[in-house]
Amino acid sequence: MTEIKLPELGEGISSVEISDVLVKTGDKIKLDDPLIVVETEKASMEIPATSSGLVNKVYVYKGDTISPGDIMISIDGNSATIPQPSIPIKDENTTIESNDLAIDKSISSTTNTQPVSTESRLGKPALASPSVRRFARELGCDLNKVNGSGPKGRITQEDVQQYIKARLRELSDKNPAVTTSAPSQNIDFSQFGAIEIKPLNKIKRITGQRLQQAWKTIPHVTQFDRCKIDQLEKLRLKWKKENSDPDIKPSLVPFFIKVAGRLLEEIPQFNSSLDKSNENLILKQYINVGVAVATEEGLVVPVIKDVKDMSICDIAKKLTLLSKKAQNKKLHPEDMEGGCITISSLGGIGGTYFTPIVNPPEVAIIGISRSEQEPVVVDGKLTEKLMLPFSLSYDHRVIDGVDAARFTTEFGRYLSEFNKLT
Repeated sequence: MTEIKLPELGEGISSVEISDVLVKTGDKIKLDDPLIVVETEKASMEIPATSSGLVNKVYVYKGDTISPGDIMISIDGNSATIPQPSIPIKDENTTIESNDLAIDKSISSTTNTQPVSTESRLGKPALASPSVRRFARELGCDLNKVNGSGPKGRITQEDVQQYIKARLRELSDKNPAVTTSAPSQNIDFSQFGAIEIKPLNKIKRITGQRLQQAWKTIPHVTQFDRCKIDQLEKLRLKWKKENSDPDIKPSLVPFFIKVAGRLLEEIPQFNSSLDKSNENLILKQYINVGVAVATEEGLVVPVIKDVKDMSICDIAKKLTLLSKKAQNKKLHPEDMEGGCITISSLGGIGGTYFTPIVNPPEVAIIGISRSEQEPVVVDGKLTEKLMLPFSLSYDHRVIDGVDAARFTTEFGRYLSEFNKLT
């Protein structure tokens, strides 16, 4: 009998929630067949089989929370086996709310209340095991500032917990308490009629936390504008008529992506992020554009890399591929990393304008609304044009109103003048 365990999913991921179990006892499985679907902070992903054979027992259920190393299934028979994969994750988009949750959990499980020094140990090496170092990284804790209570000054997990607790106590003494969650809803809604309780899935919970944190910590300003896209729409319709590639969906979104990428080059402060201290600006030399995609599980933002070097057709093909992966829960963490700016397009649904929330660590996001035929004055004459309303939300710590106005003006001009699939 062979046991198949959950592999390591990357640094910082200590547990995942199972959203679906794809096999049952008695099933015959092959190498790489999907066994379960799990949800991380960023996306759903399938976990493949590392052996082939007949399923003897399934140890997990939908809704369970499991950790790397936990047994998922056992199989019978002579099976070919491949090593457990490790999925590397470089999480640029980790925000403070995940650390806050981990800190709260750590503090609640700590019973030792002895005073802990928070003095710097600069010049002295931090002695700690790999597991403790990983635990500290998850909490954003600098081990060089923690005094170890173990043999020869070795730092334990309890030392890290006590250090975090001491630091939080210091901060709470210096600053008044701030409520970070919505007011409790202590209402029995069933007294008014029939109700149904449906738990939020992990993607929606994490997305909600990230959006709440972004709205609270980023000084948002939104710029509104519109532009004529008659010429662009004629180009799209011609492209749609002539397109023979089933992997390409001719839409306006690839044009939005291409123009956004061009403006990241021309106005580099939009292609930046604040560092951890919020005192330095990191200017990026790469051009990656994220696109918000609505799925049954919630909103995800796959990223199209190296937009600068791609044609409209290349972008459309990549966008179609990522959108299908998103809908089928096939996105990997690396598909959603490294974004420079995000586009949220609601043009296919409706609406005039909206104010999208910046997706940190990015500093701006573009909101596209539905285009409509409108009467406008051109060269002193009243005529009807297809007008596209759009908005730009930005981090006012990095971008001022002049640059934002320049961005929206140039965004509209480029779309109005687009005349070929380049």
